[in-house]
Amino acid sequence: MIDVQFNDQGLIPAIVQDAASKEVLMLAYMNKESLEKSIETKQTWFYSRSRQELWHKGETSGHTQNIVDIRYDCDQDTLVVLVNPNGPACHKGDYSCFGHSLLEKEVDGKADRFGIFNELEKVIAKREAEMPEGAYTTYLFEKGVDKILKKVGEEASEVIIAAKNRDPDELKWEVADLFYHVFVLLREQKLPLDDVLSVLEERHR
Repeated sequence: MIDVQFNDQGLIPAIVQDAASKEVLMLAYMNKESLEKSIETKQTWFYSRSRQELWHKGETSGHTQNIVDIRYDCDQDTLVVLVNPNGPACHKGDYSCFGHSLLEKEVDGKADRFGIFNELEKVIAKREAEMPEGAYTTYLFEKGVDKILKKVGEEASEVIIAAKNRDPDELKWEVADLFYHVFVLLREQKLPLDDVLSVLEERHR
């Protein structure tokens, strides 16, 4: 194992990030033992500064985090842990502990033409983690991959029909529906949008 730099208390901060949506989920601390257990079990283990003991994330709630990668910064004194979360990261039941902003953000829908893709990926990841009752996305995840695939097929067929009808207004709605269901499928498969974009970039070259 790389010789990471623990602080005077024998701890190193660990930033936990969703491997697919890239959303920052939480910040915790690891000591040497919890880092070794995280590497060994491929699930996150931390050190509680208040209780002064190791804790396995999700041990009581079931909201474990399966580790995809652990990265360290240039000074080797901070970790980023990329995970596939099995439920909310926050003890309050939220997808992420960082759900609030100190800044007033001006919304400009045209500033980033494809920013909605990032937001959609994050919202779907949040729905999967929190599973709010009555939400359509929750319904899809509960039904599983077969239902999601069926919806992708149905929406693709409706895109074809709208195009054959030469109805641009209908077509834009059907394409939007198809995009949404494809994003749900990507999340169910734990495939980041970045991986799809990298294929497009490679083809473009």
